[in-house]
Amino acid sequence: MFSNALIISFTFGYLALLFAIAWFSERSASNGRRLSNHPAIYALTLAVYCTAWTYYGSVGRAATNGLEFLTIYIGPSLIAPLWWIVMRKIIRISKVQRISSIADFISSRYGKNITLGGVVTIVCLLGILPYTSIQIKGIASSFQILQGSGVTETLANLPFYQDTAFYLALGLAFFTVLFGTRNIEATAQHEGMVMAVAFESIFKLIAFLIVGVFVTYFVFDGFTDIFSKAAAEGLNHLFVMQGENSASEWFWMSVLSMMAILFLPRQFQMGVIENTNERHVDTAMWLFPLYLLLINVFVLPIAFGGLVHFPIGNYEADTFVLAFPIAFDQKWLAILVYLGGFSAATGMIIVSTIALSTMVSNNLVMPLLLINDRFQKKYQHRLGLVLIWSRRVAIFLIILAAYLYYKQIAGQFSLVSIGLISFVGIAQFAPAIIGGIYWKKGARTGALVGILAGFSLWFFTLVVPTMVTADYISEKLLNEGLFGFGFLKPQALLGFADLSYISHGLFFSLTINTILYVVISLFSQQTSKEHNQAVIFVDIFRYSESLDTAIVWKGQAYVPDIRALLINFLGVSKTQDALQDFVKHTGKELDDNIFADSELVNYSELLLSGIIGSASARIIVASVVKEEEISMEEVLGILKETRELKSLNDQLEINSKELQIASEKLKSLNESLQINDMLKDEFISTVTHEMRTPITSIRAFSEILLDQDLPEADRAKFLEIIIQETKRMSRLIDQVLDLERFDSGRQELNLENSNVDSLILEVIDSMNHIFQEKGLHFEYNLINSTVLIPMDQDRIKQVLINLLSNASKFAKSNINLKAKKTENHLLISVWDDGKGIPEEEVPYIFDKFFQAKNQTSKKPLGSGLGLAISKKIVEYHHGTIEVRRILDRTCFEFTLPLVQSKMKIIN
Repeated sequence: MFSNALIISFTFGYLALLFAIAWFSERSASNGRRLSNHPAIYALTLAVYCTAWTYYGSVGRAATNGLEFLTIYIGPSLIAPLWWIVMRKIIRISKVQRISSIADFISSRYGKNITLGGVVTIVCLLGILPYTSIQIKGIASSFQILQGSGVTETLANLPFYQDTAFYLALGLAFFTVLFGTRNIEATAQHEGMVMAVAFESIFKLIAFLIVGVFVTYFVFDGFTDIFSKAAAEGLNHLFVMQGENSASEWFWMSVLSMMAILFLPRQFQMGVIENTNERHVDTAMWLFPLYLLLINVFVLPIAFGGLVHFPIGNYEADTFVLAFPIAFDQKWLAILVYLGGFSAATGMIIVSTIALSTMVSNNLVMPLLLINDRFQKKYQHRLGLVLIWSRRVAIFLIILAAYLYYKQIAGQFSLVSIGLISFVGIAQFAPAIIGGIYWKKGARTGALVGILAGFSLWFFTLVVPTMVTADYISEKLLNEGLFGFGFLKPQALLGFADLSYISHGLFFSLTINTILYVVISLFSQQTSKEHNQAVIFVDIFRYSESLDTAIVWKGQAYVPDIRALLINFLGVSKTQDALQDFVKHTGKELDDNIFADSELVNYSELLLSGIIGSASARIIVASVVKEEEISMEEVLGILKETRELKSLNDQLEINSKELQIASEKLKSLNESLQINDMLKDEFISTVTHEMRTPITSIRAFSEILLDQDLPEADRAKFLEIIIQETKRMSRLIDQVLDLERFDSGRQELNLENSNVDSLILEVIDSMNHIFQEKGLHFEYNLINSTVLIPMDQDRIKQVLINLLSNASKFAKSNINLKAKKTENHLLISVWDDGKGIPEEEVPYIFDKFFQAKNQTSKKPLGSGLGLAISKKIVEYHHGTIEVRRILDRTCFEFTLPLVQSKMKIIN
């Protein structure tokens, strides 16, 4: 249908587009603009889960197993809401510990063990290699279909130099090396690769939706038409759960997909290592399940439509997606669908090979090289270069191995069957990881034995049968069992609980794995390092802010040795920046003549962990550090001391806070006492002055009156002055006595029902001459009611006179008095247009002895007791009094209740 040249042109044109996207993204990141730092981009990169297996294989599985294909997507959708609990914790641990891969994660949790990291790496290689091979198969199959051939058996027989898939694999390897190994730090984000994967996620979704619409609404007349024709063809069994599609099968397949979305190396790479902000998980929790929903909308229509439309044998069910555009001569749609499948496959290959190459270099190559003293001495200044090239070589070898597996074995199996086998292999990490982040007792030996046992059962029950089918192992093993024992057949218990061969392998391998992990951990003794890591992983949210000081470490290390070690991998400039960050963060100075403390050693080890993995970093740091093993007794002693010290610090902190509160109270009380002392001094001065003045006048005029020749008119005048001064003294003494009675609670009110308007008019009559003398304009508003209110008339008059007298002292030209009756209270307010009371004086305005500082006279007028007495009078009436500033006017207002039933009325 299409020429090889045209297909190859589109294929490598698409690769060139990926190169352009990756290059532009890298360039933007170097200029400080990271395009990948967006939650939607993060969610799209997680869609690397949808590989050629989803794009082609879901249709193939739906055509043979019906609705059961949904379990691979139901599991991730169900666990997505729990990502904030599980995924966020894994991300936090990985960022704090500078973890570079899933092998590094497991190795670091269990004491940074080399053996465990190596075993996990080998399991990943053997588990993911078949999965990578089916991506190559998907590309090769779709390529041949575009050429016009519907049957793909001949692909495996082509020599590699005639196989286009071989050259495409090399091109992908080159792209992965270029944008996946540019930075020595394995924990560094691969900006170009991330953006390329996000673009591929969008592209494959659009392509699949377009072909789905074409099949559903152009080839057929909608969903109803497809399903009715499928039912007519006798395909009703695909619509129900029966046989292999039993409830238990759905359960185990959903569990399998839950573990796959968390622990597949490519998912760990995109979900954890490439994560730039753990809050991006919030968006991924709903956007990723939505993506899975959209990409599966047309799976059943395409699968059933293919079974109805194509004669058996023309096309494999896996290729129905591409077969429809070709069958209906839709060339450009066929090219689009082909590129969509190509993007689904390449995304998985790129991300998986980056993750696997990191694991190979950090957990296999580097530990083997670093334990060789001769190699260390010879290449100690070129370890960084060795590390980079080991990853690049590993990428080519992994992709070529996957191509070889495809040629020899994977070509004989469906995409889904091989993919599910890989899922079960990776599921063997679940007990060690989940137990490791939630169970401190989980031990290295338990994790190692569990993974090895689970992996062995996986290989025997699922991989061996594929090798028998490919004629690499005699079929006698399947029929008679290992060593002739029937119970050792790979699928001896296939009918157990109505399980399919995939669920059978998952159930037994994972069950044995989990049991061994738990039992052995319970009876294992953890090393100090292992215990320390267990505490950090389980309680990461407690230690993430103070990790360096939380590490238990004992030994000696020299600062120059630590610096030289970092330079070997980071270079001089980055090492200097890293050590300056350490000094800035801890406040400790680095002296070449003294030993490095535990914080610097742990900081350096974490830096190296991000480059060569935790196990390798442990080895290389140990080469320059004389570390002593800490016994568990010492660890427990340190932890006990730490706990006691923490408890003491907590108590000291509580005491400190209590002392601070008490200090604040004392400070406030002291300020109040100082103010009161000052006010008393002013009061004594004022009262002394006020009393001395009338006494002086009385004495002077009394001496004049002794003169017998004094005219009668002058004598009467002087007697009047003496009387007024005596009254003045009497008022001052009465105020002091009134205040004392109010304070002691001995003051009683003479309550009687009174007309408010009449009382106010009496007060106004007595104050009018003062307003006229000062040239003040006075206005008033009464309630105009005959309502009688219980009050002590003399005392309320005293309050009104005090307020009006104060207003006359401060007013510029206007004074207003307003009376208003509410539902329960009488409200009386006095306004003036004076300068107002400063904010800092408002809290003290009703205090005893206080006098405002902004009076116009040089010395404050009055004794400073008027407002204090007014406040007491109002409160004795169960009312309130306050002052406020509104629109450049000062307002004193007080309220009186309309009913005084609880007060004693004295007649």
